Amino acid sequence: MNKLVLGVLAHVDAGKTTLSEALLYRSGAIRRLGRVDHRDAFLDTDEMERERGITIFSKQAEFSLGDLAVTLLDTPGHVDFSAEAERVLQVLDCAVLVVSGSDGVQAHTRTLWRLLERYAVPTFLFINKMDLAGTDREALLAELKARLDSGCADFSLPPEALAEEAAVCDEALLERYLETGELAEEDLTDLVRRRKLFPCLFGSALKLEGVEALLEALRRHAPLRAYPAAFGARVFKVSRDARGARLTWMKVTGGALRAKDLLTNRRPDTPEEEVWEEKADQLRLYSGEKFQPVDSAPAGTVVAVTGLSRALPGQGLGHETAWTVPALEPVLAYQMQTEADPSAALKALRLLEEEDPQLRVSWAAGAVRVQLMGEVQTEILQRRLRERFGIEAQFGAGRVVYRETIAAPVEGVGHFEPLRHYAEVHLLLEPLPRGTGLRFATVCPEDQLDGHWQRLVLTHLWEKPHLGVLTGSPITDMKITLTAGRAHEKHTEGGDFRQATYRAVRQGLMSAESILLEPWYAFRLELPAAQLGRALNDVQQMGGEAEPPEALGEEAVLTGQAPVAAMGDYAKELAAYTRGQGRLSLRPAGYRPCGDPETVAAALGYDPERDVENTPDSVFCAHGAGYTVKWSGVPAQAHVVSGVRLGAPKPGETKEPETRRSAAYAGTIEQDKELQAIFERTYGAVKRRDFLPPKAPRRPVSSDAPERRSVSRQPAGPEYLLVDGYNIIFAWDELEAMARESLDAARKALCDLLCNYQGYRKCEVIAVFDAYKVRGGQGSVEKYHSIHVVYTKEAETADAYIERATYELGKRHRVRVATSDGPEQLIILGHGALRVSAAAFREEVEAVQGQIARILAQNNRRGHGALRAAMEQAEKRKEE
Repeated sequence: MNKLVLGVLAHVDAGKTTLSEALLYRSGAIRRLGRVDHRDAFLDTDEMERERGITIFSKQAEFSLGDLAVTLLDTPGHVDFSAEAERVLQVLDCAVLVVSGSDGVQAHTRTLWRLLERYAVPTFLFINKMDLAGTDREALLAELKARLDSGCADFSLPPEALAEEAAVCDEALLERYLETGELAEEDLTDLVRRRKLFPCLFGSALKLEGVEALLEALRRHAPLRAYPAAFGARVFKVSRDARGARLTWMKVTGGALRAKDLLTNRRPDTPEEEVWEEKADQLRLYSGEKFQPVDSAPAGTVVAVTGLSRALPGQGLGHETAWTVPALEPVLAYQMQTEADPSAALKALRLLEEEDPQLRVSWAAGAVRVQLMGEVQTEILQRRLRERFGIEAQFGAGRVVYRETIAAPVEGVGHFEPLRHYAEVHLLLEPLPRGTGLRFATVCPEDQLDGHWQRLVLTHLWEKPHLGVLTGSPITDMKITLTAGRAHEKHTEGGDFRQATYRAVRQGLMSAESILLEPWYAFRLELPAAQLGRALNDVQQMGGEAEPPEALGEEAVLTGQAPVAAMGDYAKELAAYTRGQGRLSLRPAGYRPCGDPETVAAALGYDPERDVENTPDSVFCAHGAGYTVKWSGVPAQAHVVSGVRLGAPKPGETKEPETRRSAAYAGTIEQDKELQAIFERTYGAVKRRDFLPPKAPRRPVSSDAPERRSVSRQPAGPEYLLVDGYNIIFAWDELEAMARESLDAARKALCDLLCNYQGYRKCEVIAVFDAYKVRGGQGSVEKYHSIHVVYTKEAETADAYIERATYELGKRHRVRVATSDGPEQLIILGHGALRVSAAAFREEVEAVQGQIARILAQNNRRGHGALRAAMEQAEKRKEE
């Protein structure tokens, strides 16, 4: 039997639950027709729903249409519970959107339509309450076409007229229709599936008018889904039954789910501490309040599963991935006031947050806060706390939920290195258009940071709301890209990258120009025409925007947008000055830059440097102990060069693109002397080891070190140049670009340049590369033309090798080290060696290439470019 998951959605009071009741009755699923106003509707199972006459929680019912098994999901219509409706949308095969014939397209109807479009749900429309006086079918259909989609078509038309109207929805279909003069049933179904055709049916659910026609349209044209053989499921809801047992609601989207199956959220990028594996004890197929236990649920089935304690709405199981960030989010936060134990109240709210993730429960400054959509949801939450947990609670006035973003790209660096731990993360934060939300990506080469570490970083970016630094509000409208990172072979654990990632985000935000965003409402205001001037003036005072007013009989209709903070309790004010004749409809309309950010920030009094749970500082290690580095000093001490270039030279100015501060360090000889003086005042005099009597080394140089010549103790012998290979590659633009395509090619190009450099400067060059970046990672020393190339041993970094080598070679030779690693520069300076920054070394190499080019031009009458020409030559060698 084919399966169809059908959702019913509507603006509040449009008759959605009444239609659901009628569908169940006409299909034979129930024998008695209940009514919302009689408090006996089949799907209004909660006492609060029966009292208020509204749907608060989504409900499930089962019925059949011939060989089609339909699972009907009735969703809340009130805007305060729209987050519940949005979660249901992500498991629907198709939907019925109910529109009130007496009210037409209302504000929340437009919101639901955009959600259906976002999740690509094929949609039927049922225009209800057509039995009321004043309803006009033609006018309503014209409104649907104008305000929703031109593909809305009256399915009560004769077949020929319906085919003609459907054909204009698709160009290819129109050409075929003009040739043949007819359309097949499959053509209409395909248009519905592709959301180009939206069947509209008119009637009265209360009087069962038009219900049979809707059922027939669903049977003939509801698109069915093909499911894969591999198991998959989507969790969309968590609730508890009358006995308190936790129910995890999911739709099986592949294979089959059987009772006692072991379910897990394990993914390659899921941190081990967050992985759960639990058994599906019982599978329940609900219809209203009653359920039937089943042994197996095939694909297309919606079931409630017991025995799962950690599954949450939005999670995907099997082949299913996690859902996208919801479009509807609360714009008001409320502080809870209660005489109960705060820990007990917080625990109760955490349980309710499992059922409604949009509550966003938080604990700050000794107070519990929740995010809610409005006053009705506040009242429902109070009652649920009282009835389920015995907690009497009140909620103060709602506070606007702000968001933060940034004005320009910025790099964030996070380092976490207490003793026996290590992780470093570099992130590029870039602003995105309003309403985009957060996007995460990586461009970090796997030769620098293994793929499983990169996936872990992306998981930590996604797993929690990251707070801005202006008001402590969540960030949004940003793309965060992992550009570089480093792990340690032995000391890195998963939690280390969590700390480094969190700190990198905050460090970048501290360095950026932040923008405070405030939420806006889209409003629809219906009021007597005599009060229109007052309303227009109010909107102007709010700082909002209004469209030209429209006449609606003796009333006026005003639509527009305004800040949430300014709207406040305007509904009560409207009722007062219109003597109850005015009606205000609101829906969230996204975020815009705040009009007065300084005042808002001062009122909230957030200090980002005192927020210890979201610190921007990093932890480094020295002398066997970790120490904290303030956020402003982190880039200078970072161990990795990301290669990110931010900013552009001024007009007429030619300079090397700006890099991270740690990578751009290029001190002069005078600065070296000043730095050495500071070093000696702190740690004592630096003694040149050339003039000390030979001693047995405290730490022997690796047996894999390059073969050395027997030279005298005087520094007149050949100069040694140690090159931190990957540091240089990712500090030079040409090599970095080459490395993004092939790290081997970049490594070979650098070695070719070093061969030329050694031949011209008559020095001994040793290029050192981290072993974990090459296959095997066992460590080796190779002779590449005239230079030595060292691949360090397993668990040995290039930094560690260079530190040892400068210590040993510095006893008898003049040693220089080319690197831009800040800590490494201090270490080699302490060993009596000279350091050369990546930028300075680049200039030396370019000068050498220029000299070589001139010599070759004289001898061979051929010219070569400087550094870029050498790159091309290296690339040709690679191709050979």
